[in-house]
Amino acid sequence: MVGGPIGDAAFEDLTARARIRDAAIRLFAERGIDGTTVRDIAQEAGVSPGLLRHHFGSKEALREVCDAYALDRLVKIKEDLLFEGKVANPGFLPSVHPTIVLLYKYLTRALLDGSSGAAAMFDDMVTLSEQWVSKHAPAVTEDYRAYAAVLVGMQSGLLAMHDHVSRALGVDIFTTEGHLRMAGALADFYSHSLLDPEFVTKARAAMEPLRAPNPPSATGTDPGAEGA
Repeated sequence: MVGGPIGDAAFEDLTARARIRDAAIRLFAERGIDGTTVRDIAQEAGVSPGLLRHHFGSKEALREVCDAYALDRLVKIKEDLLFEGKVANPGFLPSVHPTIVLLYKYLTRALLDGSSGAAAMFDDMVTLSEQWVSKHAPAVTEDYRAYAAVLVGMQSGLLAMHDHVSRALGVDIFTTEGHLRMAGALADFYSHSLLDPEFVTKARAAMEPLRAPNPPSATGTDPGAEGA
């Protein structure tokens, strides 16, 4: 059976190129890149394999288009929620939530496949996050690149540890119930500071000597090392 699209447009209104892209995202999310053939995608999209190759050339080229679309779509949804006031629209989140869950599942598969494409996707996620933070939350850090890399690593880690996180929560985080529970915990996490500002100041001061050209030796400075 041909599946529905990703987003709000009616399936019959989508172009063949968009139908192929959306079908590929669904199948890549379920089976992975290696477990999905060009013929599988064409059948899911309701087109011929020849038309798929006409639009994209190869499965790897199609995967690159899917990567870019998934990232752009998630960023747009986030901006709609945060800056366009749609978080107050009771119909908006229910309408896009299935898309969010699917794209997170897709990104998890894509990042774990170990290919050069996965590395490029992670780098793109870091770059997008760096640009987003510098634009919308410039006071949060002085090192946007490091902040973005750690943020993407933490969020990707949650998805990569899907089985373990789901087991701990007692519900699959790629279901609506599971994802909403995880999202609620993330909202709590990001909205409350875990470290006292005074402690952070002292910790930063303690790290400064380590940035020196010749940092102090650690030999004999660990109180717990005595008698080891």
